[in-house]
Amino acid sequence: MTDTFWQDVDRHVLRYGASFVPEIITRAEGSFVYTEGGRRILDFTSGQMSSILGHSHPDIVATVQRQVASLDHLYSGMLSRPVVDLARRLAESLPESLSKVMLLTTGAEANEAAIRLAKLVTGKHEIVSFARSWHGMTAAAAAATYSAGRKGYGPTAPGNIAIPVADRFRPDFVDADGELDWRTQLDVAFALVDAQSTGSLAACIVEPILSSGGIIELPLGYLAALKEKCVERGMLLILDEAQTGLARTGTMYAFERDGVAPDILTLSKTLGAGLPLAAVITSEEIEREAYERGFLFFTTHVSDPLVAAVGNTVLDVIERDGLVDRATQLGSRLREGLLGIQSRHPVVGDVRGRGLLQGIELFVDRDDPASSDALGVAVTRRCLELGLHMNIVQLPGIGGTFRIAPPLTSTDGELDLGLGILEQAIDETVSALA
Repeated sequence: MTDTFWQDVDRHVLRYGASFVPEIITRAEGSFVYTEGGRRILDFTSGQMSSILGHSHPDIVATVQRQVASLDHLYSGMLSRPVVDLARRLAESLPESLSKVMLLTTGAEANEAAIRLAKLVTGKHEIVSFARSWHGMTAAAAAATYSAGRKGYGPTAPGNIAIPVADRFRPDFVDADGELDWRTQLDVAFALVDAQSTGSLAACIVEPILSSGGIIELPLGYLAALKEKCVERGMLLILDEAQTGLARTGTMYAFERDGVAPDILTLSKTLGAGLPLAAVITSEEIEREAYERGFLFFTTHVSDPLVAAVGNTVLDVIERDGLVDRATQLGSRLREGLLGIQSRHPVVGDVRGRGLLQGIELFVDRDDPASSDALGVAVTRRCLELGLHMNIVQLPGIGGTFRIAPPLTSTDGELDLGLGILEQAIDETVSALA
């Protein structure tokens, strides 16, 4: 029957990205997924970086069972208490300027709506984003995505401009000490933006920590300087916190560290704890202007009550179980473990990230990036054989970079287990290639 399963995959499943994991998953619980063959695999990626409460959290299960039996889906023009409650609670968790909420399904959809809002309100169309960004696969979100998926699909909408990433490990602008000079980099970046612009700059959309781009944390002060660049040009700042929002980085939202509120905030992944829920949050002023100009984003699953109820439960569990502080504590333990691996294995070139969103970059030869990519693939394969699921960045040249995002409900022992397997996989793989 296993052979038949994979034959059916070959015959009937459209491939849509990276290769499928060669295991049939039958169930998941907490920090683990379980295969049809009886293997238990530690999930160091929280599913698709989403299941911050672990898999099949009992509170989420109870909410889904209760809500689906009473009110699951409505006509998009109808409202229910779970939707309005979640909108209010999200607004209460944010700066006062972010008070208007729309609930959608995916991060791409949320970013699509945010960009659409920005274009309508500003009356402009040009969108700036990072050269290693990932904001989704719908039209405007894909046009603002540069880490993958651009080749072979024809032209995107005009007006998309990329700026360089503030990568401390691979700095392109350096100071006298050889460290990343991000202020000069940002000045040069926007000088190029101004040179390319037709005078129609609408918004800049960025992640506080680039995830698919290699777990690149923006330096402290960068977001404030970026906001100034936007204000100077009459642009809106959109922050995509699909992966960094809701406690993962040790604060409720990653931008809190910088004291800079965006004009538009998008959430997804973590908001639904694995279920399809996303949000666009903006100011009363922007919402009013958009409404007066006829803003339209009417989708089948906007304001759905089932997933909104789940979102409320996610907020309940985060508050009840102190998961913001827990993410800080676990993040420190995870980082210390990764730094320990780095100290014992020269092939680990960098450790970076915040809270429970961490990355390590394997580094073989600066003049031969493909060698690091191959090592990353081999270590990922060995981790899976040993019972640990890891997620690797798919960009050429930094393919030895792992994205590590365990659930906020992980135990100390589960983190230690994952760190132990990762180190064993690195050690065995490097030895085999020597």
